[in-house]
Amino acid sequence: MDLFEYQARDMFEKYGVPVLQGLTADTPEEAEVAAAKIGGTVVVKAQVKTGGRGKAGGVKVVHNPAEAREAASKILGLDIKGHVVKRVMIAEGAKIAKEFYFSVLLDRSNRTFLSLCSVEGGMEIEQLAEERPEALAKVPVDAVTGIDLAKALEIAKAGGFDDEMAAKVAPVFVKLYDVFVKEDTTLVEVNPLVLTEDGQILALDGKVSLDDNAEFRHPERESMERDQLDPLEAKAKAMDLNYVKLDGEVGIIGNGAGLVMSTLDVVAYAGEKHGGVRPANFLDIGGGASAEVMAAGLDVILNDPQVKSVFVNVFGGITACDAVANGIVGALETLGDKATKPLVVRLDGNNVVEGRRILADRNHPLVTVVETMDEAADKAAELANR
Repeated sequence: MDLFEYQARDMFEKYGVPVLQGLTADTPEEAEVAAAKIGGTVVVKAQVKTGGRGKAGGVKVVHNPAEAREAASKILGLDIKGHVVKRVMIAEGAKIAKEFYFSVLLDRSNRTFLSLCSVEGGMEIEQLAEERPEALAKVPVDAVTGIDLAKALEIAKAGGFDDEMAAKVAPVFVKLYDVFVKEDTTLVEVNPLVLTEDGQILALDGKVSLDDNAEFRHPERESMERDQLDPLEAKAKAMDLNYVKLDGEVGIIGNGAGLVMSTLDVVAYAGEKHGGVRPANFLDIGGGASAEVMAAGLDVILNDPQVKSVFVNVFGGITACDAVANGIVGALETLGDKATKPLVVRLDGNNVVEGRRILADRNHPLVTVVETMDEAADKAAELANR
């Protein structure tokens, strides 16, 4: 589970990481009150779990409560890459002298932790890693010894900090590692970590991903998760579906995480030829999914206003293709007039002939059956672009 920025800020404060004051608001009136409490220049920031907020108009610097109210009225309800802004954070302003980058994450490939650090922050870290990889230090962190002050200094030096600045940021690195371990996270990132004009080190924008496998140790997170789930994600969770909302236009349903991930790739590739359309979600109905589960998955995706077409990609194994076909037919009958988006279906594997026959006999006007995965992805992208 990824946290919103305001939740990450509150978590940092709990562990003594230096942060600025921040208050949340769900209405322009609340934003005005929050800005008055903080006083002076503040930043009104959209609270969505995606990047590019600033470019989309989701971050505005204002100088008084009235301006905060006006800014919030423009940001609330804004669609940023498919995420509608329902809450803003009113953050205290800062006079920034320099911007840095720091993160610690779970390195699955090497079965340990990894710290990324750079004296150059503020920009998208993916861009820095691609254009100037030498500017981004990657320092392995032993899961047993962790990050103490000595290790933090090593990381800072590797990231390009001079001795004076390394001594300033290292204690903050130690506290951020405390967050990483004690909160059972898979990622703690600060971009930017800043030096202010008066010499303070502050975590200005944080990103935290929690390890869902550790939920049993953190019962307090149940309400946190409820507060931040998208309505479609909440609906999918209630149905025990593995669903993640993305920012594209082609809905994806597959059986098995590996197949779904491959489907995301082929749809993204096909979309380059059809107006740049992209996958709208990750939805794995599982290796043993029944017709009822398929119907539940379609119900979630077809109710996403961002989705323009749906690609159902199933390889029959435990789940026979005829059961999947019956699930598709049943879902469309249940949805009735609410089903208005084209479905491209690729079936293969166990009972594929019978599955295709069921769909052919039903001959639903929204359903197109395509034999291969690449052709189906191309068709779904084409339909989404119409």
